Amino acid sequence: MAAYDFTNTSFGQATEETRDFNRDLLRRLTLLPDQWSYPPSVIRERRAEGLGPFPRPPRSPDAREIEIDGPHGKVRLRLLAPKNRPSTGAYLHIHGGGWTLGAADEQDPRLGELAEATGLTVVSCDYRLAPEHPYPQGPDDCEATALWLQREGAGLFGGTRFAIGGESAGANLAVTTVLRLRDGHGISGLFGAAVLVCGCYDLRLTPSARNWGDAKLVLNTRDLTMFARHYLAHGQDPATPDVSPLLANLAGLMPAHFVVGSEDPLLDDTLFMEARWRAAGNSTDLAVHPGGCHVFQHFDLEIARASNLAIDRFLNATLSPA
Repeated sequence: MAAYDFTNTSFGQATEETRDFNRDLLRRLTLLPDQWSYPPSVIRERRAEGLGPFPRPPRSPDAREIEIDGPHGKVRLRLLAPKNRPSTGAYLHIHGGGWTLGAADEQDPRLGELAEATGLTVVSCDYRLAPEHPYPQGPDDCEATALWLQREGAGLFGGTRFAIGGESAGANLAVTTVLRLRDGHGISGLFGAAVLVCGCYDLRLTPSARNWGDAKLVLNTRDLTMFARHYLAHGQDPATPDVSPLLANLAGLMPAHFVVGSEDPLLDDTLFMEARWRAAGNSTDLAVHPGGCHVFQHFDLEIARASNLAIDRFLNATLSPA
C-alpha cells in the first residue's frame, strides 16, 4: 500500500458558510410536506425532480448503462469512465437513500469527477429498493455486481485497481458486500480500498441517531426508523450482522476512508464503525467535518469540495499503482 497520512480530523468549529447553509436547509425542509405522507414511489419521483433535500441531478451524456444477471433478475449498472486518461480499474459505487430511495443516475457529476481524478471507471449499482424489494434483495444485487466485477472487471476496465464505496445506506451495503465476499465466497482481496461516507451501520439505531429528534437536516430520527421498517419489511432482526455490519467480524478488511459531518444523525455510526474497523487490525482514515449535515458532499460547499478531494487522494494513495 502506498504511503498515506492517516490523520483524524478534529470536530473544530463550523465555518460561517456551513452554519448559514444548515440554517437555510433546515428552514426549507421544514416547510416541505411530510415526505412520509407519500408512498416511496412518489418520494422517488419528487426527489428526481429536485423536490427534496437535493438539487435536481444533471445526467452525464458520457454515462452508459449495462445489465448483468442477478439472483432476482437483471441488475442495471451505470458506468462513468475517465475521459482524459486511460481506465486502470473500477470503483464500485453504491448509492444512498435508506435502501428505499435514490438511484445510480443521481450523482453523475461527482462520480465523473472521481473517475477523472483516480483513473477508475465508476460502476454504480442500481440495486433493488425497498419496500417493493426488501432485504435481502438490495444486498443480493450488490453482491452479484461485485462477483461480476471480479470475473469481468480487469478486461473491461483496464486493470485490477478496484475500490468500493457508498453513502449512507450505500456505505452499509458496501460493507455488507465486502463481508459477503469474504464469508460466502472466500474472496478477501478484490477491493484495495473502501470509501464509507456517513454510513448507517446499526439499524437498531446508535445513540446519535436515536436521540437526534425531528430536526430535518436532510435526515432525522423518524426517517431512519421508516427506512429500517421498509428495508426489513419481512421482519428480519436488525441485529443480524448482514443487516447491521457494525456487529460483524471485521477482521481482514481493506483500508477504509470514513467521513461524516458533525451535524449528522449518523455521526455515532461512523465513529463506532471506524473504531471497530481499526480495532480489527485494518487501516482507517477518519474525517469528521465540522458542521457537516448528512451527505453534505451533495451540496456546493467548501467542506464538500475538501471532502471529495480527500476521497480522491485516499483512493490514489491507497490503491496499487497502475
